[in-house]
Amino acid sequence: MGIRGWHSRLLLLLSENLMNTKFETADLRWTTYPADDAEWEEISGMDEEQNSVRTFEVCAVHQPNQNNWLRTTFVPRSGATYVYAELRFTVVECFSIPRVTRACKETFNVFFYEADVDLASATFPPWMENPYVKVDTVAAEHLTRKRPGTEASGKVNVKTLRVGPLSKTGFYLAFQDQGACMALLSVRLFYKKCSAVTVNFTLFQETVPRELVMPVTGQCVPNAIKTSSRPLSMYCREDGQWADQAITDCTCAAGYEPSEESTKCRACPAGMFKAVQGEGGCQLCPAFSMSPSPGSSECSCRIGFYRTTKEPVTKQCSTTPSAPRSIVARINGSVAVLEWSEPLENGGRDDVSYHLRCQACPERQSCQECARLAYAPRSRGLVERTVTVEGLQPYITYSFQIQAVNGVSDLSQNPPQSESINITTNKDVPHPVSEIQQTSVSPSTITLAWPFIQPPTGSILDYEVKYCEKGAGGYKFEKTRENRVTLSGLRRGAAYIVQVRARSEVGYGGFGPEKTFQTYGSESGSSTEKLALIVGTAALGTLLVLAVVIVAVVCLRRQGSSASREQEYSDKPGQYLIGHGTKVYIDPFTYEDPNEAVREFAKEIDVSYVKIEEVIGAGEFGEVCRGLLKVPGKKEIYVAIKTLKGGYTEKQRREFLSEASIMGQFEHPNIIRLDGVITSSVPVMIVTEFMENGALDSFLRLNDGQFTPIQLVGMLRGIASGMRYLSDMSYVHRDLAARNILVNSNLVCKVSDFGLSRFLEENSSDPTYTSSLGGKIPIRWTAPEAIAFRKFTSASDAWSYGIVMWEVMSFGERPYWDMS
Repeated sequence: MGIRGWHSRLLLLLSENLMNTKFETADLRWTTYPADDAEWEEISGMDEEQNSVRTFEVCAVHQPNQNNWLRTTFVPRSGATYVYAELRFTVVECFSIPRVTRACKETFNVFFYEADVDLASATFPPWMENPYVKVDTVAAEHLTRKRPGTEASGKVNVKTLRVGPLSKTGFYLAFQDQGACMALLSVRLFYKKCSAVTVNFTLFQETVPRELVMPVTGQCVPNAIKTSSRPLSMYCREDGQWADQAITDCTCAAGYEPSEESTKCRACPAGMFKAVQGEGGCQLCPAFSMSPSPGSSECSCRIGFYRTTKEPVTKQCSTTPSAPRSIVARINGSVAVLEWSEPLENGGRDDVSYHLRCQACPERQSCQECARLAYAPRSRGLVERTVTVEGLQPYITYSFQIQAVNGVSDLSQNPPQSESINITTNKDVPHPVSEIQQTSVSPSTITLAWPFIQPPTGSILDYEVKYCEKGAGGYKFEKTRENRVTLSGLRRGAAYIVQVRARSEVGYGGFGPEKTFQTYGSESGSSTEKLALIVGTAALGTLLVLAVVIVAVVCLRRQGSSASREQEYSDKPGQYLIGHGTKVYIDPFTYEDPNEAVREFAKEIDVSYVKIEEVIGAGEFGEVCRGLLKVPGKKEIYVAIKTLKGGYTEKQRREFLSEASIMGQFEHPNIIRLDGVITSSVPVMIVTEFMENGALDSFLRLNDGQFTPIQLVGMLRGIASGMRYLSDMSYVHRDLAARNILVNSNLVCKVSDFGLSRFLEENSSDPTYTSSLGGKIPIRWTAPEAIAFRKFTSASDAWSYGIVMWEVMSFGERPYWDMS
């Protein structure tokens, strides 16, 4: 990630002084050599700013072979690997000194010596280049000229030297004069460090570099979260500057918005919210909602207002509708049509519907819930503001209550608001028809008759017969002018429910009670019909058997001739091809020597090609690491490396390598790829492709709700493709679960973990696996027949795939979460 907006802040260099003689006024008490006749002299003087300073001067230019040393006191390095020495000094030009010899120098040498304690003395360490480490020979850029009878004058030289690398507790700095006339005005020892900086919501602490480029781990600022599994890092350079490359996968959490140029996450103020993580800003609460406290990821609905579980938090809250208005009833005999107007208030929603409740109140009797009424189109969830009620009985007052509801009515503790209307049916309609008699019956017809009905007024115009097959629903209607009817097209041996009502000039009367009648069944057929059925069935079965035998013979002959023309099997035991080119999986445990299976199916990798970077997990046999594989002539790639822990038995080694023998036989984009094995050194390793997002179950839980259903189905399609390939290879996985599916950076899912599940024993500590016959199995993912009889097939893998589908669509929820 490039560093742009905050780059200027990275140029602010920090340094920490270890020594600075410019501000010292007392004796520095540095050590000189030779001790008896020292040429270096400590004096007080004035610097160019006319401040009093302690300086060291030497001017032994008239005698050859000068070797004059000046050493500082012990300087603790304070964790710095490299220290910088800023020297301020003057050097007198040799030609301006009267009677100077050729031994005059215009340079001096700088050395350092490391120690864990202050152990230097007048004689130790010896005053020579070894054990002292030379830093540089320093020459003056500006020379001072000395004129007769005047003080030497000239510019002050400033030189900064790099001292190191340092590893011990502290060090001494030493200066060697070999015949120069110079003054050491001040010495400042310091080290550089990278200042604390915040980049894209990622904080990197103040850091002292210990190498040329030093990686520094960052952390998300308060109220920010990581958006990937990559470690947060930036590089601190030895010169105290941050490098321009950084991994800063942090963003503001829900309820917080970016502030101060992406360096802080500020809580959304009361009355505002932010629903999801990211760099978006806070929003005002939707209508009829509030967030009383800062940092809210959603706004709570006000009292009396609601939001359904399927509605996003960005949607405004709504309330229940007011009551329906202006109910009108039109009655025709036993039928009533009710109509009404919409409520004045719909609660802020467009999903208003209506429920109809009915109570029947006969004369001088208490009211009861209505029974045996038919509603068209229905009595609940009405969208149109009209309903037809059929089956009303005469002489009864009906009370109809129409309730207005919407999507949040179920969330309210108050009953829906409603409007009622009372209607009384006509007393002059015909009475219900109750005495229905069966006069004849056949396998497909029933003939019924009933007594004549005398209405209170007028005469009977016709009768309406309502009937349906018992238990099937879906009423049919027949009309007749006589007091009898024949129902035809009925099913043999079926029971039918029948009701009849009469119609006069006043209207329909009510339906009478339900009566049940049955057609003749198959038992009434003749024995001849039964015999003919049996003989016909037997003949058909014989013909089918003969057809199968003929086809089998033809196929076997063709296969025999084909086998003579083409050899369809290899010389390896158990490995063969089905048809033309379909490879079949070989169990490595069928080999007499399992190591032969490893050599057959897995490629041996030179251990020098592999570099382990970090441990990312632990497996049944050892650690799982991320590393780099660099094969000569090929591009360097990231790989996953499974290692076999020390102290293993030969059996454990065979079982560990068996997974490589299995994986090496597969080649499919949705099966984890084996890159090779390392068996010639310790530890033994299996090298596979690296899947950046790790196991599917933990990846989904980490990204709960972040993927669309289309993306989830795409993951499932990849898993299904891989399992179809394994099934075609005749390989049974036995432990298919989201934890054994790996996900790469492109959300491609690949099946993994081959062979290890078969070795789980009773002493395994993994709680995912439950004791069963002969070992432990993942009971939540295992098919019933596999649990009961240890029978594993592609069908049991299909069962496990169904559980994986549930895991994926629920974003990694544990199957049967309430099962102990």
